[in-house]
Amino acid sequence: MKHFYLIANEVKDPQEIYTRRITKYLEAHGAEVTCVDHEDFLRNSAEGGRDAVAPECALVLGGDGTLLRAARNMMDRDIPLLGVNLGTLGYLAEVEIGAIEPALDKLLQGSYTREERMMLEGHVRKRESGEENVALNDIVISRCGSLQILTLHIYVNGQFLNRFSADGMIVATPTGSTGYNMSAGGPVVEPSASLLLLTPICPHTLSTRSIVLAPEDEIRIEIPRGRDGRLQAVEANFDGSHKIGLETGDSIVVRKAARTTGILKLNTESFLTVLHKKMGE
Repeated sequence: MKHFYLIANEVKDPQEIYTRRITKYLEAHGAEVTCVDHEDFLRNSAEGGRDAVAPECALVLGGDGTLLRAARNMMDRDIPLLGVNLGTLGYLAEVEIGAIEPALDKLLQGSYTREERMMLEGHVRKRESGEENVALNDIVISRCGSLQILTLHIYVNGQFLNRFSADGMIVATPTGSTGYNMSAGGPVVEPSASLLLLTPICPHTLSTRSIVLAPEDEIRIEIPRGRDGRLQAVEANFDGSHKIGLETGDSIVVRKAARTTGILKLNTESFLTVLHKKMGE
């Protein structure tokens, strides 16, 4: 590899110490580095701009949230990502900043593998309009406003599944299984798998569990009237950053996205070994 994007979380690298360190190291080894922020990248993509030499990798400095945002922004560019962790606990950001130079050496030498991670697309259907977006980790339906129980109607492939009373609902990918899904009691899944996870948030019943669905399945979540016929207002949250409001009468359809996100792997340790280390931190 000789051509890189470098995307840094300005909050976690405010003085650009790590950005300069990585740029200097790569350029000293004959590589080209283009430092971009999310706004610049989005503006360039919207204007149909392309680099004179296509980057072979995007180094994402920050944490899992920074990498998730980069994955959504760069979905149409087919540029694989490598996360560099500047935070604390991170499942997606594989490289710790203290070991960045050996990691860069592996990239320069071509010593890596690429994993294709499944993504989700969510189509929000409102009475007068519609909107859609994508997610690498999860799409979360959560309440907004007062702390009241949500009522949700769930359909799978057009067939009614159940009426859920809960604080919300998570539709997660295998990559997102170690995020909010895990915190809500959902199963942890090997990230290269292909399936859908449906996990209620704080369900108000003792028998409700996560449901594992096939990757071809289509999930429709309808927002009916709540208890005592009250109107409901909720949010569809894509990877914790992009929100779309819904209300009674609206729905969202979630399915596997046509595109995937490429994640570069330098570590030869198994997923279970990494999981053991992370859960012990």
